[in-house]
Amino acid sequence: MKKILLFLLALAATTLVWAQDSTIVIPDTLVTPELLNSEATELLNSETTAEPSIISRVEQWYASNMNYATITILMAIESSFIPFPSEIVIPPAAYVADDPNSSLHATDSYGINVLIIILFGTLGAIIGAIINYLLAMWLGRPIIYAFAESKLGRLCLLSKEKVQKAEEYFNEHGKVSTFVGRLIPGIRQLISIPAGLCKMHFGWFLFYTFLGAGIWNVVLALLGYIAHGQKDLIDAYSHELSIAIMGIFALAIVYFIIKALIKRQKK
Repeated sequence: MKKILLFLLALAATTLVWAQDSTIVIPDTLVTPELLNSEATELLNSETTAEPSIISRVEQWYASNMNYATITILMAIESSFIPFPSEIVIPPAAYVADDPNSSLHATDSYGINVLIIILFGTLGAIIGAIINYLLAMWLGRPIIYAFAESKLGRLCLLSKEKVQKAEEYFNEHGKVSTFVGRLIPGIRQLISIPAGLCKMHFGWFLFYTFLGAGIWNVVLALLGYIAHGQKDLIDAYSHELSIAIMGIFALAIVYFIIKALIKRQKK
């Protein structure tokens, strides 16, 4: 027993001596304050760097890609018979107009930048409305209704009922309907068609279209302006807002699928 204890003590002493002799000593010249600071910075960045949210990505995309020409083109498309929501053009553009890196940052005045966006958006809306007006005037009622019922027309979310509704609204309210109709969802894109069918005076058509489209774009730009005022709050809750947006988008897709299935069953 004593021999075993002596052997264990000798083994422990030998191990301690070997460990002490084999200790790795790092020269003081290798450990510098700069090295420690850089390592601490890298560690902090690795812990705090998070993947950009959907809102941040959209904001960066608009700042890099949106300009006054694209605003005009997209709003012209929105104002024609091609379905395209103006709500995804003007408000985000107004939101990023204060970013110095954005193509929409034309001046140092944020208010003037937003005003320019409204003007170019209204110009695009007028161009799209003129396209509808001229097509309706040249093609006539039979061809317009036939196009609305065609596969291409349905692909553009047109229908005989929608065109007829716009025409009835125009007939009930007269020339002012070109102005008021621009503010009513479901009517605003199509109100220029009955104006062309009735061969409304082109000057009055442009005037009322300018007023209606201008007011609508002011409302949309104000939404972007107000959101920009809450930018810090939006950035703080960007992750939660991204989840909410994705949820709303998913619900919208489900809604349109169910609506299409119900419509097909009725036929």
